[in-house]
Formats: sequence, C-alpha cells, structure tokens
Amino acid sequence: FLKLDEKEKFETLSGGLKRRVLLARALVSNPDILLLDEPTNHLDINSIEWLEGFLKRYVGTLLFVTHDRMFLRRLANRIVDLDRGRLNDWRCDYDTFLRRKADLLKDEAVRNRKLDSKLSKEEEWIRQGIKARRTRDEGRVDALKELRMQRERRRLAPGSANLQLQEAGASGQLVIKAENAFFAYDGEPVIKDLTTTIMRGDKVGVIGPNGCGKTTLLRLLLGPYAAIEETTNQPEKLDHRTFTFELTNRSAAGLQPLSGTIRRGTRLEVAYFDQHRHELDERATVFDNISGGGDTVVINGYPRNLFGYLQDFLFTPDRARTPIHVLSGGERNRLLLARLFAQPANLIVMDEPTNDLDADTLMLLEERLIEFSGTLLLVSHDREFLNNVVTSTLAFDEPACVHEYVGGYDDWLRQRPSRGAKGEDKRQVPTLADRSRRLSYAENRELGRLPDDVEKLEAEQAELHITLADPKTYQQVGSEIADVIKRMKEVEQALENAYERWEILESIKKGTGG
Repeated sequence: FLKLDEKEKFETLSGGLKRRVLLARALVSNPDILLLDEPTNHLDINSIEWLEGFLKRYVGTLLFVTHDRMFLRRLANRIVDLDRGRLNDWRCDYDTFLRRKADLLKDEAVRNRKLDSKLSKEEEWIRQGIKARRTRDEGRVDALKELRMQRERRRLAPGSANLQLQEAGASGQLVIKAENAFFAYDGEPVIKDLTTTIMRGDKVGVIGPNGCGKTTLLRLLLGPYAAIEETTNQPEKLDHRTFTFELTNRSAAGLQPLSGTIRRGTRLEVAYFDQHRHELDERATVFDNISGGGDTVVINGYPRNLFGYLQDFLFTPDRARTPIHVLSGGERNRLLLARLFAQPANLIVMDEPTNDLDADTLMLLEERLIEFSGTLLLVSHDREFLNNVVTSTLAFDEPACVHEYVGGYDDWLRQRPSRGAKGEDKRQVPTLADRSRRLSYAENRELGRLPDDVEKLEAEQAELHITLADPKTYQQVGSEIADVIKRMKEVEQALENAYERWEILESIKKGTGG
C-alpha cells in the first residue's frame, strides 16, 4: 500500500518516496511503537497530506518530532516537551498544550521575581553585618544560603533568535503586473495564461507539487531580479551595492514571457532566500559568509559589530568561526536569514525558508514577515506558516496553470476548483449494473497487474521530480527541458488513469465478493 518499486535504487528516489521507503522499513516488523524524526521536512504539500492521512490510520503508538505545527495539531493527542533539560508530559492536544505552557511560564516568571526580590533584601542585610551570634540570625544566614542555591539551580530559558528585518525605502505602488503571460521550454508550456497584480505590501504564497514550475514562476515574475539567486559563492558579494550592480548587469539571468506581458514596478530592492543554500560558501566560516571583508554590518542605518549581530541568530563567537560544512540544517537556515536580513529590501523572495527551523525561530520569523511593510513572495510547504503570513496564494492547480486565491492554505482548500469542469469530479463511478456483476477473466488479470504498473509509474515520476528539482536541469537546452516536462505530464495522466481503473475494478470486486 506504500506503492514502492522494490527494484528502484534508493538514491534515485525523490524526498517523498525516500520517506516512504524508510516508513516501509519501520513498518515491516509490525512495530508497537513508530518513531519519526521531522517526517515532513522537504516534502511538498501533497506528500505531507498523504503521510498525514496514512498516520491517522496507523493503529500503533506514534512518537514523532516535528516543527510542522499543523501536522502536530492534526495528529498528536499527547505532547512531551523537552524544556531546559527537563521532560514534561502534557496529556492534551497541541493547542491546549500551548495555553497551559504559557500559563506555566507566566507562573514561573512570577515566582522568579519574588525569589529575586527576597534574595536582594537578604543580600543587603548580610552586607550590613550580623550584630550578634543569635540563633535567629544563624537561621537567617542558612535561609540566605538556600535562596542562593535556588537561584543557581534556576533553569534559565534558552536563547532565542532576535530577527530584525532591514527595510529599504518604499517601492512603487505597483510591484509586479502579469497579463496572459506564457512561458514554455521548446514549445512545452510551463506557465500559461498567468494574470496577476502584486501591489506594495502584498504577501503572496506559492503552492504546488515538486517539479510543477514554482521556481520558473518566481524567475518569470522577478525577471532581471532573479539574478540574486545565481550570484557566485564569494563572501564579498554580500555588499548591497555589489548586489545592485550585478542585478543591473545580469538581466539575461531572468526569464521573460514568450507571449503576454510582465511589468515590474520602480525602486525595487530584492532580497532572495534560496532553499538550496547556493549562496553559502562551504569553504568559508560563518563570519566570513556575512562579513564581506569587514567586522561590522549596517542594520537600519546603524553599524553593528558582526559577532553581536550573529549572536542575534544564535551563533556564539566560537560558532561564528566554524566552517559552513559542519553546520546543521537549522544553523544553515539561520545563517541564510542573517545574510538576508543584512540587506535592505522592499521585496523579499523566500523559497522554503522553514525547513529545519525550530518552532520558536519559526514563529519569530512569522512575526517579522507579518510586520514587514514591503512585499513578500513565499514558496512554502508549511501550511500553518502560509495561513499566518500570506494575504493571497498562487497555486498550481493544474499543470502549467496558476490560479490566484485570496488568503492562505486553508482559504485555497475552500476555494480551489474540483476536478470537473463544473465543479463535479470527472472520475468514472461504477454503475449499479457494474456493482452487481463479477469481474471477467481479463478484468481479474488487469486488476492483478495494476499494482505493478502503478509502482513503475511512481518510480519514473520520482526520477522526473529529481530532475526537475535540480537547478542544473534549467541550464540545458530548451528541447531537453521540454521533453522532461512532457514526460512528467504523461506519467501523471497515466497514474491518474491507473488509480481510477484500480478503484473501479476493486469496487466491482467488493460488490460481488469477487
């Protein structure tokens, strides 16, 4: 039921199929407890929804670590919280946990203030000297020692990132306007009939399965400004004036529509967050990836010591001297945020910024993007993040077709069209006569072949996803890209037909007992 081809090599699979393999390996021994560590990382929304539905049906005990709040909210009925070295067991859902944890921290803060106040008074008393060696005074000294010990044992809250966006001057009121824009690789459509208007202050989410063309959409909308994604891995490129110079001299790096129009507004200053982390120089240290040769960075008009700035992103001075290649995924993402926020910008473009971020940093990033007065283009699979941040959504509901919706992920779910032309599902449904008959010999053989056919198609689909997700693919000639996209569409249609046929034959078989 996991639809995996046992002949495929693991390293050739997409991220979603790799997770299915690991899940299959975990399930094959029929475990009583299933352990999952960040299972939704790097999955697209379709894969996350599939995994979510599967785990809802899982009958064993599930223990999982995740930063995906919607995933957590939909699956967890008990929360185990690791807080400053201590495990706390909350037998409730996620939303109830958040309320109770906030109340607990509030009570803890009140107790700490009372202890600090009492300790301060007792320390003042002891400095004045003990007038007589009376038993009462000795007891007070012992009580003071206990207060000191309580203060030392206090579990200090861990450091949290201090994210500050550096805003450039306001752009023009119109940021991007597309009218019937069309783009194709060697005649094979990737984007067609794109019409949208993005105004200053809009926060636009982009939704779609892996390989559907989300990166192409960004490059098309940004045009010459897409060159930010392709700057070489040199620390000195961090200087904002260098970025601006490169943008004005590398306009060929952007995409232009083959028909229709895309117009960009004035006074745009763009900062780009790259999900593949191509901007980081693996040979350099954290400090060198930010410094550009200096030891200060200008934030909102004021110079700041670079080590102090990096501490806002949870990099201690020692960690700031660490080479990039030893950093964890979360640290790399925080470093990219540090680079991004060091650039004055009025248009921020973020491609999957939430991967590997802890929950506290994730929520703080949310707050800063909501407060940002400029314009945001956001590609994300984090449904909660989309709900909380974006004001509108561009979604690939069909191949090459991008539709615009008001609101975030939940709003898209409510508004998106059904598969039929008039809101009806196009799938074939077995008739009453079908349900009352038995499968023919040929249909039984067809039903037996369908699982293998589906596995082969899904394996090929996974390979095509890998190809389309690789930036090197788009450096090839247009005809080669078009062939990959064309084959992807053929495989997707074949899979859809196979699933529908499988469902029909199974329904007939169940209706007659064979």
